[in-house]
Amino acid sequence: MFLGLSARDLITLSDKSEAMIKKKILVTGGAGFLGSHLCERLLGEGNEVVCLDNYFTGQKQNVVHLLSNPYFELIRHDVTMPFYIEVDEIYNLACPASPIHYQYNPIKTVKTSVMGAINMLGLAKRIKARILQASTSEVYGDPEIHPQVESYWGHVNPIGIRSCYDEGKRIAETLFVNYHQQNKVRIKIMRIFNTYGPRMHPNDGRVVSNFIVQALKGQDITMYGDGLQSRSFCYVDDLLEGMIRLMNSREDFTGPVNIGNPNEFTMLELAEKVILFTGSKSKIIHMPLPADDPTQRQPDITVAKRELGWEPKVMLDEGLVRTIDYFKSII
Repeated sequence: MFLGLSARDLITLSDKSEAMIKKKILVTGGAGFLGSHLCERLLGEGNEVVCLDNYFTGQKQNVVHLLSNPYFELIRHDVTMPFYIEVDEIYNLACPASPIHYQYNPIKTVKTSVMGAINMLGLAKRIKARILQASTSEVYGDPEIHPQVESYWGHVNPIGIRSCYDEGKRIAETLFVNYHQQNKVRIKIMRIFNTYGPRMHPNDGRVVSNFIVQALKGQDITMYGDGLQSRSFCYVDDLLEGMIRLMNSREDFTGPVNIGNPNEFTMLELAEKVILFTGSKSKIIHMPLPADDPTQRQPDITVAKRELGWEPKVMLDEGLVRTIDYFKSII
């Protein structure tokens, strides 16, 4: 017993000691857009980080600045193959996330989502690690309710051009829940809505990077459909805050939980902002809308607010300026 310390003081000391313990954390897809930011954030919080990536869409240059950190390890590995390590936590981010990438090799996309989940869940089961699945708003498909709540089952075409990603992520969620129910694996499921920021791949085909790159190059901005379809855009720093809060949330809260910015914009509004902030003279041209492209996408973040005390802080104008500055530095 510590002389002169109350029970509350002892609890506070215990909490601080636990917070100071360096955790060993595995991040799959750690050299990608989100993964590299996550690795950086976790290292900054004093943890040891193992980054796993096969470089299908991830890039070594995203994490090269971390290689001098003695608590960072970079391993080239494909999550469709088993991997053995001892860690405290696993963030499973591995999977191509933009249509141009996940449709390039749809079978590989499905394998990454499904076999990757099985391998990482098997690892978490063996070593008793907590594991977070980076799921997606795409599990809602082209939603028939708006905004989307976690209890909505979705409206997905199982044989459409986007199904390799949509259904792969839905199966991964099923696997996470089954491993939790049957094997008591400690899981967290996060449904990520459109996210943007520095280190997005300039050729990933996502709307924010597409518009910015085209504007900076003085090219016509490609608008699919009439441009009235809407999205909500979450800045990467806000997303990471939600992700880490979810991982550290109470044991009996598994999710799924929507993490995204509920402020909704049409594609035309986004294009106009990009043209304004880049000072570009680009013109907007319209192309046919791709198959199964959702007309609306907006998260209901009531659960995130209640369970995680989380909501986004960075508004679109501020985030776009930061992202445009990044693309200026690489183009």
